[in-house]
Amino acid sequence: MPGAAQSSSAPSGHLLGIGQVLAKLTTEFPDLTPSKLRFLEERGLVHPARTPSGYRKFSQNDLSRLRLILGLQRDCYLPLAVIKDYLADVDAGLNPPMPGAVLPGGSSILQTGRRLSREELTREAGATPMLVQDAFSAQVLSPAESYGEDALNVMKALVELQRSGIEPRHLRGFKQATERELGLIESALMPVAKRRDPSSRAKVAELALEIAGQLEIVRSSLIRSALGRIAP
Repeated sequence: MPGAAQSSSAPSGHLLGIGQVLAKLTTEFPDLTPSKLRFLEERGLVHPARTPSGYRKFSQNDLSRLRLILGLQRDCYLPLAVIKDYLADVDAGLNPPMPGAVLPGGSSILQTGRRLSREELTREAGATPMLVQDAFSAQVLSPAESYGEDALNVMKALVELQRSGIEPRHLRGFKQATERELGLIESALMPVAKRRDPSSRAKVAELALEIAGQLEIVRSSLIRSALGRIAP
């Protein structure tokens, strides 16, 4: 969907204020705040127009661009630096591949943006209601009113793991490891988190994603190294 990443320097249609942008996007992205929007502008990912009084005005292109940025962050856990590079290539007239994960069958996570009920999650993952309940009990998945593609991918993985004899209860340690990693992230962000200005709050959220992404790289490398010891 490269069209969603059009450069925001060319307004299209009616311009929107920050409040109107939030009204259109917070249903899909509940954590979006005015501070987050300003932070994305500071990082050079969006370039809203300015009125003579200095108020930000967002075009429909800006809105599509924001939806893409926020979706890549939420669904693919991509740091803003990666997203910014992708958008820069699009703005330069290139046709770069969409960053982030690709689902089986070649469809992008971002092309759907679906929300699934528990029944739909169970059916599409090929799981049983008992397996879904076991995932909740083991805290591998959290109960919710609806579920996104990330939860669907987790359930599909649990279905495959169950075929190998690995049940959700065997993964309880994952939750503990996650809590330890969260402690590391919180400690690293404490100096910034102590600041009370809105810009710092937005930076905390972004830096948390950046650190989580780096920890994932280290974790994946350790697993690959360990697999080398058990391979025939």
